[in-house]
Amino acid sequence: MSHVSPGEAPVDGETFVAALRGAAPYVHAHHGRTVVIVIPGEVCQRPDIERLLGDIALLHSLGVRLVLVHGARPQIERELAIRGIEPVYDGDLRVTDHRAMEAVKAAVGVLRMDLEARLSASRSVSVRHESQPRVVGGSWVTAKPVGVRGGVDHQLTGEVRRVDIAQIRQAVSQGQIVLLSPIGYSPTGETFNLRNADIAESVAIGLGADKLIFVLESEPARWRAGLGSGDAGQLSLSAAAPLVSSHGSQLGPEDRNCIRAGIAAVTGGVGRVHLIGTQGHSPLLRELYTRDGSGLMIADEDDYESIRGATVDDARAIAELIAPLEARGILRARSLEQLELDIDTFSVIVRDGMVIACNALIDYPQEQAAEFACVVVHPSYRRRDLAAALLRAARTQARSRGYQRLFALTTATPDWFLEHGFRPGTRADLPEERRRSYDEARASKVLILASP
Repeated sequence: MSHVSPGEAPVDGETFVAALRGAAPYVHAHHGRTVVIVIPGEVCQRPDIERLLGDIALLHSLGVRLVLVHGARPQIERELAIRGIEPVYDGDLRVTDHRAMEAVKAAVGVLRMDLEARLSASRSVSVRHESQPRVVGGSWVTAKPVGVRGGVDHQLTGEVRRVDIAQIRQAVSQGQIVLLSPIGYSPTGETFNLRNADIAESVAIGLGADKLIFVLESEPARWRAGLGSGDAGQLSLSAAAPLVSSHGSQLGPEDRNCIRAGIAAVTGGVGRVHLIGTQGHSPLLRELYTRDGSGLMIADEDDYESIRGATVDDARAIAELIAPLEARGILRARSLEQLELDIDTFSVIVRDGMVIACNALIDYPQEQAAEFACVVVHPSYRRRDLAAALLRAARTQARSRGYQRLFALTTATPDWFLEHGFRPGTRADLPEERRRSYDEARASKVLILASP
């Protein structure tokens, strides 16, 4: 018998099965992987922090190796106010004298103990007892002073000198959650106030983490349209780099610093960097276990969502993609065997390993022409101009081969082709070989694109 927790709406069987099937590849992919999660002090003081910590506990129970790095900016500000100390900043970097450092230690110590207690409580209700990990930490971050910059002595504000990666790797390999605070220690016994993003960057690079995740209050999902990341929520390194500058950026200094650290992490070998918010239902889980995620991702790899030539391994996915249109008579039926034989003519758009669009480009070199055929986009990814992207790639291929024209045959979407520069043609405009195979019964319209 299934049970629904208080306050949760029941889920119908079909929705549950679909969600489970959709998440299963990600459960498998993330199992045994190392993920560094950064939680700023602003998020730590939210009343719903238990939900985030419960989601983190669930990640651990699913076999994810976790390092958490927390911030403490508002907590430090509050402690300074209690002590009657005026905060001092140089730009967005705190200047920490000895009195301020005592406030930093107090604020960070209390917050750390609070997080450990809340995480333990989250574990007790989120996962089975035997899956409950220990939260561990240590003096694993060695720091050095920022020093004098622009004539300003930052005193006990520091930066990361070294991280004891071996100890952290051993802890996560033993199933422990590592919790790191924004504090570093010098070999001479001094304590320094550090930025959590800097610690996370160093740890993620040192571990060779698969993912570095920044939880932000500013809801990165809302940045998508303005940043040109599209529905995919993906930023390349070149697109993310300008966001670090304060000139013309709509982002605050903390967000810019997280992006800076994220870019450095990807450049240093971290697989992907994710920027997520706190709104909606479990954005952390949605970012990791759904194909479209909930925030923004910075990645160096070109093929997260890219056009490439199809391979034999893609044949079955292409067959599944085009099958509904074949059943409706919109596309000519192709067997899997025929697809495998023709696979060199196909291009695909792959998103995170899933084929979401395809087309075939069939050569007629004797007549310097090519057919733009079998253009299909997955229903979940329509209205994103993926077909237009396939056409642009096909035109580039045709030009590189010295062809003078593209043509297409369609029974259902002539308007789309006309909107993209094709003109109406006739059967007589087809290459001779294609005229012989033209199916009169389908009565396909002929569209011509000269000078591709």
